[in-house]
Formats: sequence, structure tokens, C-alpha cells
Amino acid sequence: MERRAVIERVARCIPASEGEDCVRVAVDGVDGAGKTVFADELAAVVKASGRPVVRISLDDFLNTRAVRYQRGRTSPEGFWADSYDYRRFESDVLTAFRPGGSRRYRSVAYDLGTDTVLEPEPHVAVPGTVLLVDGLFLHRDELSAAWDLSVFLDVPFAVTAERMAVRDGSNPDPEHPSMRRYVEGQRIYLRTCSPRQRATVLIDNRDVEVPRIIRDRRLTT
Repeated sequence: MERRAVIERVARCIPASEGEDCVRVAVDGVDGAGKTVFADELAAVVKASGRPVVRISLDDFLNTRAVRYQRGRTSPEGFWADSYDYRRFESDVLTAFRPGGSRRYRSVAYDLGTDTVLEPEPHVAVPGTVLLVDGLFLHRDELSAAWDLSVFLDVPFAVTAERMAVRDGSNPDPEHPSMRRYVEGQRIYLRTCSPRQRATVLIDNRDVEVPRIIRDRRLTT
């Protein structure tokens, strides 16, 4: 399938809203897997179908540097355990969009450039909104049950490291010491939480132009 067809197929399997309740969708994958672009394109297709969408990135819910690096700047365990403020993400996003929730949400909680915690005025989503979140670790134990539909973009570290080298200027070798914090931290996640098995839809995204659906649980033709 070409990329557009795959994204349209995923969009079709997002559950319908029940009454005024919202629908929560996750796009997960290792760093460099293509989560943000995939989620943005999926959101555009869902909007074109007439459904309201709110886009959130977990990267806007990072912890401060003092918390992220409290185990050391090279610690894989620190990357896995301390990167994100899940308490704020739960209260500002997931609780607002749960069945019967208030739909009053904040889309950001942290500014990376200034290392500042943010408290913006909340927005109010319209009834039946599709919440579409991209980010790392979205199938960890405390988040896995939150999603009405979840996608995991499966891409080998050898490929994602090359993408990140182009994007961020990092080393293209995933086994390079400078990559240890990130790659080994994500390997902890893969071992601990088995996101490939937990995801509703598993997609091989090595070729971004021709992604391949490996497994689906709800997709219709």
C-alpha cells in the first residue's frame, strides 16, 4: 500500500464517538520512527472526514532538565523513567478526554528552550473530539489502557539513528556511546512493555513512502 492508503485505512478504524465522549488515539514508536509526521497526516485525514481533532505531542510534557538528568546525563534508566511528566499529562490531557471527562485540556506543560514549567489557560474540546497523541513510551503500563486505538511504528534502530543524524546531528550509529542513553533507554521500554504486542495497529515504517501494516485488530478494507 502507498502511504496515503495506509493512513486512510488507519483513520477508518478509529472508533466512533459515543454521545459527547471523545476518542483517544496514540501513535507510538522509537525516536526517529516518524511518529509526528504520521500523526499529523492521520489528523488531517480524520479532519477531512468531518471529525474534530485535537493534536497533542508528549514532547510538550517533558520534565525539567533537573528531573530528566537526575540519574546522570548518560543514564538509559533516566531516559526511560524520568523524561516525561506523566502526572501532568494525565491531569491535563487524558483525564479531560476520558469518557464523561470535562474536555478542558492543556496542550503543553513545558517549554524546552527555557526549561520552564507552563500553566497555560485550558482549552475546551468540542464533543466527540478525536484526541491524537504522538510520543515515546505511550504503551507503558500506566498509559496503555487509556487508548481507544493505538499505533506502533516499527523501525529498526539502525534506520532511526540515521534519520536522527539528519534531523538532529547525532551519531548515525545506534551503538555509539553518545547514543547509549537514548537507544538503551528505549530498549528497556521494548523489553518491559512489549509495545508491538500492545498496539492495536503495528506498522513497519522503515520505508516512509510505503509503510506496511504488519498486524491490525480493527482495520476494515
